[in-house]
Amino acid sequence: MRSVRTTTVYCALGALALGAGALGPTAWASPPHGTPSHEAAAPPPAPGAHAAAVPRSAGEAARAEGVALAAARAAARGVTWEKCAEVERLPDPVRCGTVTVPVDYADPDGETIELTVSRLEAEGPAENRKGPLVYNPGGPGGNGMLFPLYSLVLGGTWKKLGDSYDLVGFAPRGVGRSAPVSCREPEEYWRAPNHSPRTPSEEFKQVKNAEAAEYAAGCAQRQGHRLAQLTTPNNARDLEVLRAALGQERLSYLGVSYGTYIGSVYATLFPDRVRAMVLDSVVDPSPESVWYEANLKQSLAFEDRWSDWKSWVAEHHGTYRLGRTEKAVQRSFDKVRDRLDAEPADGRVGSRELVEAYLDTGYTDDLWAVRAWALAEFRKGNSKPLVDAAAHAPQRAASAENGTAVYTTTECNDARWPRDFARWDRDNSALAAKAPFITWENAWLNLPCAHWPHVQEEPLEVGAEPGALPPVLLLAATGDAATPYEGALELRRRLPDSVLVTERDAGTHGIGGGANACVNHHLERYLLEDLAPARDTACAGRPAPEPVYGQSRTRAMPHALTGRPLGAVR
Repeated sequence: MRSVRTTTVYCALGALALGAGALGPTAWASPPHGTPSHEAAAPPPAPGAHAAAVPRSAGEAARAEGVALAAARAAARGVTWEKCAEVERLPDPVRCGTVTVPVDYADPDGETIELTVSRLEAEGPAENRKGPLVYNPGGPGGNGMLFPLYSLVLGGTWKKLGDSYDLVGFAPRGVGRSAPVSCREPEEYWRAPNHSPRTPSEEFKQVKNAEAAEYAAGCAQRQGHRLAQLTTPNNARDLEVLRAALGQERLSYLGVSYGTYIGSVYATLFPDRVRAMVLDSVVDPSPESVWYEANLKQSLAFEDRWSDWKSWVAEHHGTYRLGRTEKAVQRSFDKVRDRLDAEPADGRVGSRELVEAYLDTGYTDDLWAVRAWALAEFRKGNSKPLVDAAAHAPQRAASAENGTAVYTTTECNDARWPRDFARWDRDNSALAAKAPFITWENAWLNLPCAHWPHVQEEPLEVGAEPGALPPVLLLAATGDAATPYEGALELRRRLPDSVLVTERDAGTHGIGGGANACVNHHLERYLLEDLAPARDTACAGRPAPEPVYGQSRTRAMPHALTGRPLGAVR
């Protein structure tokens, strides 16, 4: 979810012990563009395995015809790869291009937009090359244009993938330079400091409700007829057109966080077009979860991760002096929160910016030490580390506003939301009693959906018949707060030919290509050798971070730079 501002998502790459054993391979060979196979006979479908149920209304039939026509046109046109625009921050040898898609797939001859695309060609031997691997970093509102840098900057698993695949990133519709969406002036959106009361008054709630209505009206005014076309199914249709533009009969795809929802919708709409699919940190695709219930569940999950961080800080009281118990650490945090409300740090960091910055502890424990250090230093009178972590950089105003606008329009369009503020108040008041950390900020972020200016869609019923898809690799951590683990179990049930690799007793969001050698083993075998595990398997979690006091050096995956919202985030 996105708050009235956006901060940075970190999917960190730390050291991690090798977990539960990898399965041995079976003799199975495929050509370079072969389809992944299970290492041994696939397990029977999970109980309750769920067949795809794609309604064939006249409107959806028209969209199906429209996407077929758009894909045929894209295949004929291809992509003209050129030096990337300076704004993309992509050096040689990365190349960029555009792909044309309809605004409305029911009207493929009507208005079109161009999606920006980036590519780093495979660098390994020609006989090992497998074609393009298309990536989405999440969101909604995440920009995947930096994906080619993974191979160049991070090495490891990403370098191995970059030797065999063309690494292809793109900015989804509405994001970056792909017909960017805006709902209010960036400077107004990004202003700070801001107040985040622990227990909002009735007056404060009414102010936030009015702000949400104003924001929804701004989205409608600025986007006009395009507003209703910013949906997850249209993102999946755009992915199908991109596949055709790349000259591929079938798609190899890696989606993280919200990118897993795009992938699961794509697999439902275009099962015969899937060659390989990795879905990392899985969004629950069940219609009853998308999106109101999902956000409530996320607030609860972030409370658990917040508790984990406080417990770790308390264990290292000798280093940080923030308290010997979770409650004592919470009191230290609350005292800083109160001080920032009385006098914002550097005139830019108030209580809301504090909460935004410390939400990052729920994404990766690689930031646990640096956030504890910043809080400890502030209590000693040195505000610089906290300001560096939490202040809004003016140069990010436009991208932050754009990311939140795409997040809001997509989630509000995807599903029906409660329209009665009394329902929001009741549900979030009850939740905040046991999960106070981000519940209310999460609610304010999503509240524009209660005032959305047009009829919202019913979510697509995600699923596939047994045998309709090649093996789909699901990756998930049991303690993931942004996409709670139950979502991976639900998608595993709905895609009976999928296989789930679980990182146990861990909570980092986005685990593929990171620190866990066991997870990376399965990811590499799937994408490089076309072998999926024969059955669901588990990897041991990563060790707790070291209690470093000072500015630790954290390696953040490049998709961290795309930004993420405060609250129930993907």
